[in-house]
Amino acid sequence: MPLEGIHVDDKLQFVEEPVEIIEREIKRLKRSWIPLVKVRGNSRRGPEFTWERKDSFKQKYPQLFTNRALSSTT
Repeated sequence: MPLEGIHVDDKLQFVEEPVEIIEREIKRLKRSWIPLVKVRGNSRRGPEFTWERKDSFKQKYPQLFTNRALSSTT
């Protein structure tokens, strides 16, 4: 198995890097709104999708937001 492209953290766990933002959504609770993004990761098992909080995800991976900023209306 080729090892390039495989990232391992300090606890020796496989780290999946996000590839792109697929969808955006706002979750409404009783008194608050939570912006979410659906992210596609680069898994060896195939495409994997997770929902993440937009604010914390944007701090970690700001490069994923620059491409869609002009084309997105939400």
